[in-house]
Amino acid sequence: MLQKDKINAFIELGKFLSQFQLEKSVKIEDVKFNYLYFDRFLNLIELSQSHNGWFTPEQVYFSIKSWAEALTEENINQWLSNYNFQEVTTKTVGLILAGNIPLVGFHDFLSVLIAGHKVLVKTSSNDQHLLPFLANYLIEVEPVLKNYIEFSEGKLENFDAVIATGSNNTARYFEYYFKDKPSIIRKNRNSVAVLNGNESTKDLVNLGEDIFRYFGLGCRNVSKLFVPEGYDFKNFFEAIFEYQDIIKYEKYANNYDYNKAVFLMSLFQILDNGFLTIKEDTSYASPISSVFYEFYQDIKDVELRLKNEADSIQCIVSNNLVPNSIPFGQTQKPKLWDYADNIDTLDFLLQS
Repeated sequence: MLQKDKINAFIELGKFLSQFQLEKSVKIEDVKFNYLYFDRFLNLIELSQSHNGWFTPEQVYFSIKSWAEALTEENINQWLSNYNFQEVTTKTVGLILAGNIPLVGFHDFLSVLIAGHKVLVKTSSNDQHLLPFLANYLIEVEPVLKNYIEFSEGKLENFDAVIATGSNNTARYFEYYFKDKPSIIRKNRNSVAVLNGNESTKDLVNLGEDIFRYFGLGCRNVSKLFVPEGYDFKNFFEAIFEYQDIIKYEKYANNYDYNKAVFLMSLFQILDNGFLTIKEDTSYASPISSVFYEFYQDIKDVELRLKNEADSIQCIVSNNLVPNSIPFGQTQKPKLWDYADNIDTLDFLLQS
């Protein structure tokens, strides 16, 4: 199968996804196979929350829009321009996907197929429906892909390489079980923001997006703030107040009530605005509805800390205060060339 045919199939998928918006989905006449898939996908989106209580329509639509914007001819060609696909021998690559946010494993799925391999997918029980639906659409556009895509409900077998995503605990199992196969094993990571007190209101509002999108369940969500000694959180709380409606969502509210109670019973000092607690803590992984913070005296100390603990960090958000940081509000909008854990997935697949 020619790579240009696969690229064209994903471009068509991007056009298909671009029709679906939270405010109003509009059917575009020249999108292929709308008569088969448009209404069915609308129904699947509306049913997603029944499959996973965290997958509200708003969160699913956001994920769909992000992928629609990524899957353009320009973006795909820019992504692939630095790779050589001439020497690829087709293999079968197993994927063990997470299910914390909608379509979280789609980039791995895309990368395997674009690299010229067959993909054997084991979805998470928390996200079993969206990716298979999109795979069926791709096969409708390019029927040869049927020979390249397989979903497994049981134990993965008969594969040549694997990409597995899980917790630090499951990663130990993966590393043992897949020790004889080329592999990428992804563990827990968290994202941080580095502030200096000169951030604009817009910056802090955008930081709220980095914190609250997907209810904070993703590794790209900011769960830790580094702030200068004496930092006043007043502007931060005022800026994020526009996210107050998140507390109306029952699962989030239950986590807020529970985690706040745990903090108070443990006699921890916290700041609280009615839908988010913040707590001084050296850890990176804060519970849902909470963000940790840590004071610093010298920004160079933060820079060194993040460099030394890079294996625990997914994204760094700041106004260029530290190297390799991204702008506020962009953590959940990665480009195709922004790889999880900073491991070049496509290079791994081309070398495997």
